[in-house]
Amino acid sequence: MLAGTGSGVGKSLLVAGLARALTRRGLSVRPFKPQNMSNNAAVTADGGEIGRAQALQARAAGVAATADMNPVLLKPHADGGAQIIVQGKLWGQASGRAFQSLKPQLLPRVLESFARLRAGCDIVLVEGAGSVAEANLRPQDIANMGFARAASVPVVLIGDIDRGGVIASLIGTRAVLEPDDAALVGGFIVNRMRGDLSLFADGMAMIAARTGWPGLGLVAHFAAAQALPAEDAADLAEPPRQRGSGGALRIAAPMLPGIANFDDLDPLRAEPGVDLRLIPRGRPLPVGCALLILPGSKTTLADLAVLRAEGWDIDLLAHRRQGGRILGLCGGYQMLGQTIADPHGLEGPPGEAPGLGLLAVATTLGGDKRLVETAGATPDGVRLSGYEMHLGRTDGPDAARPFARLDDGRPDGARSADGLVCGSYLHRLFDGDAQRAAWLHRLGAPASPYRHTDAIETTLDALAVHLERHVDIAGLLSLAR
Repeated sequence: MLAGTGSGVGKSLLVAGLARALTRRGLSVRPFKPQNMSNNAAVTADGGEIGRAQALQARAAGVAATADMNPVLLKPHADGGAQIIVQGKLWGQASGRAFQSLKPQLLPRVLESFARLRAGCDIVLVEGAGSVAEANLRPQDIANMGFARAASVPVVLIGDIDRGGVIASLIGTRAVLEPDDAALVGGFIVNRMRGDLSLFADGMAMIAARTGWPGLGLVAHFAAAQALPAEDAADLAEPPRQRGSGGALRIAAPMLPGIANFDDLDPLRAEPGVDLRLIPRGRPLPVGCALLILPGSKTTLADLAVLRAEGWDIDLLAHRRQGGRILGLCGGYQMLGQTIADPHGLEGPPGEAPGLGLLAVATTLGGDKRLVETAGATPDGVRLSGYEMHLGRTDGPDAARPFARLDDGRPDGARSADGLVCGSYLHRLFDGDAQRAAWLHRLGAPASPYRHTDAIETTLDALAVHLERHVDIAGLLSLAR
């Protein structure tokens, strides 16, 4: 288990890189995260949903993602509560405080999923959540040391030197761990070291002396990680992801509080001719964009209210009057319609609100969540693929002009009469090189040699080589044995 001294220390990336490294050594590897909190989710081959990070880790291991890889997923609401997804399916809703009392009910399901994974492979790489030093949460913990102790899993603690204070964070974590928890820790890794690694040799020795844990790696900063999907919206605040790519074709999207599956936009960001900008609150949507995108949202009504409060609705309408293109994905598609109703409070308090009125459709949230991988083609015959992950139905006159026709015969999404405003329920739409190229052609961009799938695979291979150089993988395997 790779656990952390805090959130954002690089656990997800290290698990992905180690999964690829061990797979390249001929081992059968599975990733596992007992409990995750993220609105970035992926549909699994067995019809469930898990955190996007675990889907990437499964890809690094060369296997299909399954619901067992992330048995508890929390998807936050606008009101401070969260949907609780258990083994891929909606299990319930709870406030943060109420969820603490539910954890003992969920631990058996977590252990059940872990046992299934462990029975079918050589090694399971477990990712912790947040910080193991949150001693106040330890009695009900199922995500870190609580799971590790229940499953008798050895732990490697990760600290991030790039944020500062890594010596104090690792030694301090040792100080607050219960003795039985500390006994499970078999070593530590210091992540994201910039510059001369030898400058921290004394620091590694100091941590080892004060904790009694051996150092298992000092990992140099891996800049190419920006090519891989971020785990959650907190990563969007990092400067590298805020900068545009500098291309001539400008595309922008508002950063709404409940933004979900924002990595749908990553392939566009990576295009050399595209300047993709995620616009934070307090700034207008830029003029002169070739395309404005409304990404997915886990809290559609609440995000729609924020969109209006920021004046972004005015920017979108002005862009439309000037003949600009607009694309809505999932929750963003719902916002483009005439009304959105959440009568049962599935994404927050029950309610209804007028949409932006840019598509003649209306959405009512309800029923079972649709979780399915799918493929099809747009009206111009260009193939697409992705997955659906949404509640409710969207119907209306513009839905008679679907965005795409899926291979099972169903229509997806809607288009305005002039085709400049489109909405789709498909996530990962731009992953496909053909579909992305078609969009860039419509927007006047030249053809590009960029191939998204190849880029992800190349980056995962490079990450594996990087970790082979900086981590004592033999030591990790010895702990696992």
